[in-house]
Amino acid sequence: MSTIDSILSKRELTKEDIVILLEAEAEDKDKLYAKAAEVKEHYVGCKVYFRGLIEMSNYCRKNCFYCGIRSSNTNTERYNLTDEEVVEAAVLAWKNDYASIALQSGEKDTKEFVDRITMLLGKINRATKGGLGITLSMGEQTEDTYKRWFDNGAIRYLLRIEASNKELYAKLHPNNKAHDFDNRIECLRLLRRVGYQVGSGVMIGLPFQTLDNLAEDLLWIKSMDIDMVGMGPYVEHPDTPLYKYKDQLLPLEERFTLSLKMTAILRILMKDINIVAPTALQAIDKLGREKGLKVGANVIMPNITPGIYRDSYKLYNNKPCTDEAFDDSKSSLEASIRLTGDTIGYGEQGNSPHFKKRVD
Repeated sequence: MSTIDSILSKRELTKEDIVILLEAEAEDKDKLYAKAAEVKEHYVGCKVYFRGLIEMSNYCRKNCFYCGIRSSNTNTERYNLTDEEVVEAAVLAWKNDYASIALQSGEKDTKEFVDRITMLLGKINRATKGGLGITLSMGEQTEDTYKRWFDNGAIRYLLRIEASNKELYAKLHPNNKAHDFDNRIECLRLLRRVGYQVGSGVMIGLPFQTLDNLAEDLLWIKSMDIDMVGMGPYVEHPDTPLYKYKDQLLPLEERFTLSLKMTAILRILMKDINIVAPTALQAIDKLGREKGLKVGANVIMPNITPGIYRDSYKLYNNKPCTDEAFDDSKSSLEASIRLTGDTIGYGEQGNSPHFKKRVD
């Protein structure tokens, strides 16, 4: 039995096993992908769930070194959707049987912001008759804020760690209280305590990052018992401090392949969680999300932000689908997903089986 076959037959993977899988090439890589597809089909089925993504504001109090909407970037045109625009986008998703949306914004923690999201959740639920599963991605907040939003209809929360290694995390963020690693970990614990389906994730192919770091990221996700994961390739943005390391990065194609391997390994490690095939894959390969589905992902987040704002929510360079109309995007996704052999779970919220198993 080959080394790869031996590793893929194990019930538990070590860090050393994961590094070997991340290094896999040619036939060994295909074996990894095939195993992940098999696990996906058995544990979560060959069904893809849509989360209509609404990027409601690019104002952010954080100054993360990798992010295009960091507070110090004066080249970004800032915007803030009105409540009416957010609700209209949510209703569009609901009427098209998406059954779930994700509300995302730059991070703010003012009373006005917290109150607005609380009221907005109520407006969305009234307009859609409670028919949408709502994911929030609004950064670090207090437990009281998380509870208010949960009590007003949010059921999932995505808070990406970006790098689970504390030393690497410090290289990606300013050294101050607003960018504290331990606080981010604590927020993930608070979200679990409140009752959310908890999501996190990492960037793949960062400056200073090693394969050991990536293996540790996957084991950290497992140790945190995360319910849903959004992770993908690091794509550099010219208006960020990390851009100066662009010549030290892996080529985009290698970051893409590494992201597929990470998805496949995570599916094997955590068989019944939800895994997003992120838009960042599509920034490198126009069929990137579909390739992610074939190696273990089961969630896609079509962008339903009003088109005039999409170019301004640019976390990284080469953001795709910024000018695509809703109907065109939906038709294109339907056609490409059919080619993967998966079906679309229209009308289904697609909640994490992993979460359900834990709370039942």
